[in-house]
Amino acid sequence: MKKTKKSFSVNILTLFPEMFPGPLGFSIPGKAMKKGLWDLNTINVREFASDRHSTVDDSPFGGGSGMVMRPDVIDNALRSFHDKSHPLVYLSPRGRTFTQNLAKSFLKHDGISLVCGRYEGVDERVIKVWNMDEISMGDYIMSGGEPAAIALVDSIIRLLPGAVGSSQSLSNESFENGLLEYPLYTKPYDWNGLKVPDVLRSGNHKEIDSWKQLESEKITKSRRPDLWNASLNKLECKEDHKNG
Repeated sequence: MKKTKKSFSVNILTLFPEMFPGPLGFSIPGKAMKKGLWDLNTINVREFASDRHSTVDDSPFGGGSGMVMRPDVIDNALRSFHDKSHPLVYLSPRGRTFTQNLAKSFLKHDGISLVCGRYEGVDERVIKVWNMDEISMGDYIMSGGEPAAIALVDSIIRLLPGAVGSSQSLSNESFENGLLEYPLYTKPYDWNGLKVPDVLRSGNHKEIDSWKQLESEKITKSRRPDLWNASLNKLECKEDHKNG
């Protein structure tokens, strides 16, 4: 009897479970969920508070503005669901930056658990006790971890086998080969006097591939010199390996 592949499990610890699935219920992630490729479990932090007011936060020791989410409440919530074989991520602006390669790395597991902070953040002790992987979606601040969680999950789900119709469309995207994607065009051929590059209508696949590569390199070099330099370093390493 053929064994059915287990769906990718996403657990989200949040004060606002009503924010999910949100955008994750539409388009690629929504269709993938209907296919059974992944499932979503939201855990309401407030349900694990121990007092009659369902208090989940308190003022920070040492002073400072805002409130901090309590470690005992977060700990109780995590104990109720977290599978320790899954990565446990805390969405935090001080974390390592999320990348395409990091999204791919999470597919080595059959699930992921995310902690969405609010207020000024989460007590440091529970972050360390649970060995949370702190991840940032970029150098900017949002009102909470929920929008970041949605972006991170979307990035992972679309990589699941069967989520996107064509695997080639994934391989041609920005960041997949270390470069930004080349410009895209569709009908009409002549729009307001702006025409599609002739090479794309030539039918010469070798020339088309060459054009795409050159355009990707040009855009990456001008817009993301950090990616461009990293790409050059990779090529140099490959050449050194060959010659060595």
